[in-house]
Amino acid sequence: MDFSDILNSTETYLKNSVAANAELIDSDSEALKKAFVGLEERSLLALRVPQKWGGVDIDAETFYEYQELTARYSGALGFLQIQHHSATAMLANSDNEMLKSRCLRAIALGELRLGIGFSQLRRSGNPAVTATPAKDGYLLSGKVPWVTGFGLFQKFIVAAVLPDNRAVFGLLPFANIESESGKIACGEIMQLIAMNSTNTVTATLTNWWLDESQIISVKPKDWIVENDRKNVLNFVPVTFGCIRAGLDVIAAAAQTKHLPFIVTAYQKLEQKLDRLKQNFQQSQYSSTAEKLALRAQAIDLAVRCGHAAVAVSSGAANSKKHPAGRIYREALVYTVSGQTKDVMEATLDRLIEF
Repeated sequence: MDFSDILNSTETYLKNSVAANAELIDSDSEALKKAFVGLEERSLLALRVPQKWGGVDIDAETFYEYQELTARYSGALGFLQIQHHSATAMLANSDNEMLKSRCLRAIALGELRLGIGFSQLRRSGNPAVTATPAKDGYLLSGKVPWVTGFGLFQKFIVAAVLPDNRAVFGLLPFANIESESGKIACGEIMQLIAMNSTNTVTATLTNWWLDESQIISVKPKDWIVENDRKNVLNFVPVTFGCIRAGLDVIAAAAQTKHLPFIVTAYQKLEQKLDRLKQNFQQSQYSSTAEKLALRAQAIDLAVRCGHAAVAVSSGAANSKKHPAGRIYREALVYTVSGQTKDVMEATLDRLIEF
């Protein structure tokens, strides 16, 4: 399939089957699962699977456009696909060829969906999850504080800290299990103000046996710091999608209310988005400070467009069935997604500019 065909197929599906149900998808995990399966049926969950395993392996630019599209029509769907594609990419980069062969083929066939559980590596202090070396594997214990996709994903990638402070990444069942392999206990689904349908839980591991056949990689100490630095702009495409969703609401209000100042606001906000996208396309030449500023600008514009969508929708925006409130809440999610101290600082620096 040509990459442009992939984007056309994605947008057609999102417009016809997702857009009208975005509010339900935001709150109902079964509705989200149905929408997610729709992506899967169109091979849109194998975009980062190499072609040798039956995937598409699209280029970065096309993938960014795909991410923007999904987030534009449903933040919950956009966020869920990020988790799956991030896990898929990590698996595809593994040296465990047998694990790759089995799992990547299953993803390409629509038989496996993956989540991730390693944000705890960003936390200071004692490791949240530890790995004790044993013969042919590791024993994992601790609490994974945040895993998205319970009941939607079959497995997830966990990170556990070794005694020498390296981190081992492995594939675990995403389910409540107590067996000879140890115990996995998933908590109650967290009640979130946005994207609640993504079913985020904590997962407590008690002496869970991670066999070497399930090991994806072992990363050096402070790997997460370097990874975050390189990938500071990873959430920008979906943030652009959120911005575009806010603009869609503003454009609809301009057509129904016939107020010139709404048209003016739309045009000015769209111009800001266009400039941000141009900067993003050239960001491979940017310094870390410039990338952080770009991330903060995208967050700021998403919140502004969400707020503007609320403003032009008047009292109707306070309805749970209205998209403006959902989009505004989604902007808050993208504010903290993959957040580091540097991203937090850049966000605050942007907010205090007057």
